Amino acid sequence: MMPPEAVRVGWCWFTHVEVLSRQDAPQVIPASELSDGERARFVSHGDAPHLMGILNTTPDSFSDGGAFDTLEAGIAHGQTLVAAGADILDIGGESTRPGAELVPAETEIARTAPVIAGLRAAGINTPISIDTRKTDVAVAALDAGASIVNDVSGFTFDADLAPLCAARGVPVCVMHAQGEPQTMQANPTYDDVLLDVYDALAARIEGLVATGIPRSEITADPGIGFGKTLDHNLAILNRISLFHGLGVPILLGASRKRFIGTIGNAPEARDRAPGSIAVALAAIAQGVQIIRAHDVAEHAQAIALWRAAVAHP
Repeated sequence: MMPPEAVRVGWCWFTHVEVLSRQDAPQVIPASELSDGERARFVSHGDAPHLMGILNTTPDSFSDGGAFDTLEAGIAHGQTLVAAGADILDIGGESTRPGAELVPAETEIARTAPVIAGLRAAGINTPISIDTRKTDVAVAALDAGASIVNDVSGFTFDADLAPLCAARGVPVCVMHAQGEPQTMQANPTYDDVLLDVYDALAARIEGLVATGIPRSEITADPGIGFGKTLDHNLAILNRISLFHGLGVPILLGASRKRFIGTIGNAPEARDRAPGSIAVALAAIAQGVQIIRAHDVAEHAQAIALWRAAVAHP
């Protein structure tokens, strides 16, 4: 039973908060000491986690490059992901793995827009997110039937992208990344990775709001693996609930990433589903609202069992 002094975040609730500071040691205080404004930032955003299924239409993605880079394969895989339980489809035509090269917008459009249109023509009504940093790609995707823009650069790569999203009235996901894909893993450094990422996302969210995108239409992603070492990733995952203080839903994109293979002894990305699920469940236990995943059926099963066990101990 939830105590009266607790604060609810979706399916989770808490009675205490940890105050993190750049100057002082962490301090745990009762949630009752939060101001009304601070409490209001911990918004619910639904009573169940959502799965964002990954559909890479690239020939060089780190996890499944080339598997779905034809129109027919892309449409078929999108249908499979929805049938497996994806609440959102995230379609990308440019690999942003460490060391990846920039893809011309026209190439990215050719890889993504026809698949989106094909999925809509096939009767798929699931929300579709276009994973891009480029305005021209987003325009083509939205015209083809996409309804969300997910930018791994945090809307810093293309100055016209955020205004486009504001004008079209579409929800956005803003991700934190340090550096460009080509160089981001060379030597990522932070004064305090948690607070640095939090502050950067807070600033980007305020910038998007100033552009005309309502806060209610923004989701934040701390950017696991994007300019971060294994220790940085684990520090963020350990306290990912911090990002509820941004006042927007949190998206976690850790599926099949290198640190999972390192810790879980799985050199091949395709063998990292168990580790990906473990990370997802740990994040869901901290109230993370959206899990971006390659292995949707396996994640859906694990989440269903986790929820059943939590609801019926």
